[in-house]
Amino acid sequence: MEKVNVKDLSRDELNQFLEGIGEPRYRANQIWDWLYQKYVHSFAAMSNLPRELRALLAERALISWPTLGKREEAAAGDAVKYLFVLSDGEAVETVLMRYRSWNSLCLSTQVGCAMACSFCASALGGKVRNLSPAEMLDQLLYVQAELYRQGDVPVTRVVLMGTGEPLENYANVMKFLRILHDPDGLNISYRRVTISTCGLVPGITALAQEGIPVNLAVSLHAPDDKLRDLLMPINRRYPLARLLEACREYVEATGRRITFEYTLIAGVNDSLEHARKLYRLLSGINCHVNIIPLNPVQERGFMPPKPPLVARFCNYLKEKGINVTQRRELGQDITAACGQLRRRKGRKGKIVGKG
Repeated sequence: MEKVNVKDLSRDELNQFLEGIGEPRYRANQIWDWLYQKYVHSFAAMSNLPRELRALLAERALISWPTLGKREEAAAGDAVKYLFVLSDGEAVETVLMRYRSWNSLCLSTQVGCAMACSFCASALGGKVRNLSPAEMLDQLLYVQAELYRQGDVPVTRVVLMGTGEPLENYANVMKFLRILHDPDGLNISYRRVTISTCGLVPGITALAQEGIPVNLAVSLHAPDDKLRDLLMPINRRYPLARLLEACREYVEATGRRITFEYTLIAGVNDSLEHARKLYRLLSGINCHVNIIPLNPVQERGFMPPKPPLVARFCNYLKEKGINVTQRRELGQDITAACGQLRRRKGRKGKIVGKG
């Protein structure tokens, strides 16, 4: 009999599992507390459960826990990158971002990425598979446990901006979010969660109907179809007119502002004319524009613009009344910044895309 990973179960599913082995429902509350409040990854450690039940659970179920392959801390101390090796030998990268009064975690939703954006490291090596809810939770739980041991403040904000396209792994991401939000567990507010997408229109449409007030960030990176087709192949399936229609419908359905992410690449999408086109494209949408000077990826060959050109681009949008900020990047020295996370380990232990 294949063992069930209890961290892949919702609260209701855990109740049903326990009833199926003849246990009362209140045991689910006890197990939930051990998993998500105490970060335990062994049934034997659940000391308020009867010994017989702990033995039975160990026979029928398992509690996953990632293996740390590598941990790198930025020189400034404001970012930590973790390489987590999964049960099948694949690996994902996760980044802890430290701010003045809170901690945020950037986690991965897939092993690799199929979106093939031309400036991003995540697509190097392609997509291998989706992550399960447990594999997403484990990234956070490992870091929360480490912060607890260090006496540091816990992670209170989560961004799904690591490797992978979250809306391509829709069902698992939604289950992960509901477990993440559970008030008796990790208790992280939906409003402190950001989902980033390359522009999968069906996923945006579905998310608008979920009734969960997460933040949506759309990776735009170009103001017209011709350029976006080159930078982001997903645009050939969901061109800008269709994407922007879905974004307007999302704003109308949820009442929430959308963030558009725009990576500035020297000589590619950073001119004043690009800024004018971007203004015309987004005019009338309740949105915020997040400008990201490119974080270089060795294999891609692109470079960021000089700071005066970044300032010129931002200032034009501000003068036109667009809400715009320039992202403060953390961890570039450990290749942990936006666009630099990647699939590092293949099925046979081969390192993919060293950097």
